[in-house]
Amino acid sequence: MTTSTTSTPHSTGASWAVAPADVGSAESLALLREYFTDVANRYYRLHFDRDGTAEEIETGLAANSSDHLAPPTGVFLLGRYAGEAESCAGLRVLDATTVELTRVYVRPSRRGTGGGTRLLAAVEEAARSLGARRIVLDTRLDLVEARALYTRHGYREIPAYGNSPYAEVWYGKDLVPEQRPGGARADG
Repeated sequence: MTTSTTSTPHSTGASWAVAPADVGSAESLALLREYFTDVANRYYRLHFDRDGTAEEIETGLAANSSDHLAPPTGVFLLGRYAGEAESCAGLRVLDATTVELTRVYVRPSRRGTGGGTRLLAAVEEAARSLGARRIVLDTRLDLVEARALYTRHGYREIPAYGNSPYAEVWYGKDLVPEQRPGGARADG
């Protein structure tokens, strides 16, 4: 998969570039920690009217490894804005034609700059490179921004495909084969 860059309107003239990354790198681990802290704290605020404790966050991180987001079982993507790692997403291979989207995160300071859109475009490219024809994901109902992003980009609610205690809604998207110059499909 190649790195691709998309310009996004912003006063600095900066743009997003998304590429595969080592899920165990310092940059990846920092973003995954921020992602987990963000979604965990939202859960704790909703259900317990408080943030998660440091121990709860560490226990959750330890129990939810992202090692499966490395070849051959998956891929991890980092999004860079003005050269800095500011977003991430992972794909886990479920079967020969289906991948699961997970760990989607854009740092709050970069939300609204096109990072989510760019990340999902790179996710679809990466999914195709893994041979996938379908992307599925699960999420929580309170993650309204993420749900809006998914539906804006063609994801539709599907029946449950797993039993995560935190999954409340499931989405799927069939991938359209990429078009080659001249209108030929890349798969045909």
